Amino acid sequence: MDVRALLDEDLTIAPLERVLVPTGLYMQIPVGFEGQIRPRSGLSIKGISVPNSPGTIDSDYRGEIKIILINLSGEAFTIHDGDRIAQIVVARYERAEWESVETLDETSRGEGGFGHTGSN
Repeated sequence: MDVRALLDEDLTIAPLERVLVPTGLYMQIPVGFEGQIRPRSGLSIKGISVPNSPGTIDSDYRGEIKIILINLSGEAFTIHDGDRIAQIVVARYERAEWESVETLDETSRGEGGFGHTGSN
């Protein structure tokens, strides 16, 4: 779903500046789910993005949803009250239980890092 800014006055983001934008939204996300904050493609093409994308809203959070935005463009960008600034996706997640081991299973990729997937 789209998320809109809730502002008393316009908010201008200077190049490379980060801001916290209020939305006026409060939500109760069920246990076993999270809210994922994602950038909007229409803003991203203009250089406005969510720097910690996807941001996470935990199921036990009850405060106002605020969106961190960054201006990666070379020009100031102004947000107006009611502008769509991000998206929220509610998604189920699994809790993993970690186990300490001495060795890991072998794979064909092994320790091949960046760029090694599908290079054969």
